[in-house]
Amino acid sequence: MKIVEITQANATLAEYASNLAEEPVIVTSNGKPIAALMTLENVDLETISLSSNPKFIELIERSRARRRAEGGISSKEMRRRLGLSDV
Repeated sequence: MKIVEITQANATLAEYASNLAEEPVIVTSNGKPIAALMTLENVDLETISLSSNPKFIELIERSRARRRAEGGISSKEMRRRLGLSDV
């Protein structure tokens, strides 16, 4: 892992990105991590966008809390409600 202080980061983004297969790059400010550059595998832009969207994360957390509190329904019951055949 390469650590670069933001005030010392003088290479271009392309230069940092070209070596990511070897190791990720962590950018720090006053010694504290503020950003990371790393390779992405098996990920699409939609997944990245949603996983970093605070509103989407809040929605998922609310849904998980509701399921814990109220329980859920089985996939068999959901198929029945949707009028789908049992597979």
